Amino acid sequence: MSAATHLVELLELERHPVAVAFLDTPPKDLPRIEQMAAAGCGYWKRAAAGEAFYTEATDHYGCPIGAYTHGIGLPEEQGAELEDVIGTMVKLEYLEMQEVAGIPRREEPFNVVGYAPLTEATFEPDVVLVRGNARQMMVLAEAAHAAGVACQSSMVGRPTCAAIPEVIQSGLSATNLGCIGNRVYTELGDDELYFAFAGLQLEDIVKRLSVIVNANKQLETYHRERVS
Repeated sequence: MSAATHLVELLELERHPVAVAFLDTPPKDLPRIEQMAAAGCGYWKRAAAGEAFYTEATDHYGCPIGAYTHGIGLPEEQGAELEDVIGTMVKLEYLEMQEVAGIPRREEPFNVVGYAPLTEATFEPDVVLVRGNARQMMVLAEAAHAAGVACQSSMVGRPTCAAIPEVIQSGLSATNLGCIGNRVYTELGDDELYFAFAGLQLEDIVKRLSVIVNANKQLETYHRERVS
C-alpha cells in the first residue's frame, strides 16, 4: 500500500489529500485547467474532488491575493485590485497594513503548478494539503510532531493560500483554520480545517501516523472507562 493511500485510510478522509507542485514545464500527462477559478484555492477543491491538471500564471489572475502568495507578477489591472482588496481589509480592521509584509510568499520564478489527488499524482508534490475535521487534523498534527516537523506558526489562516509558501520555506507542517474567502470558494465546512506538509515528509509522517492512530484508540478506551 502506498503512503498516500495509507494516509487516506488511517484518517478515514472523505476527500482526496491534494498534491501541489511548482514545476518548470507542464507535465505531459496532465491537461491545463480549462476554466479559471475565482480563487486559487478553488483549484484545491477540484483536485480534492478527483481532478488532476496544471495551471499557468494567467490562471491565477482571478485571485490577486492567491497570485501574491504564489509569487505571480500581476498586470496593472489585477495589481490595482490587490491593492483595493488589501485596503478594504485594513479599513475593516481585518488586518493591519504592517501585517502584509509578513504574509508568506514564494520568491522563486513561477512557471506552472500541478494539482492532483495525492493517490494519483504523477509528480512529486512540494506540498500536501489535507482537509478534514478537527479530530482528523489533531491526529495528523500529532504524527507530524512525532516526525519532527510540527507546526510552529499561528493557526490563523488568512490568507489560507499562504500555507503553501509557509510549508515550502519553513520545512515544517502548517495547521490552517482557513479564511472566510477560502471557506466560500472551497465550501470548507464549519467543522473543517487544513493541515499542510512538505511532500518529502509524507513517508515519515504516515509511518508515525499509524502508531499515533493506534495509540489514540487505546487511550480513548482508557479515558472512556474512567468516565463510565
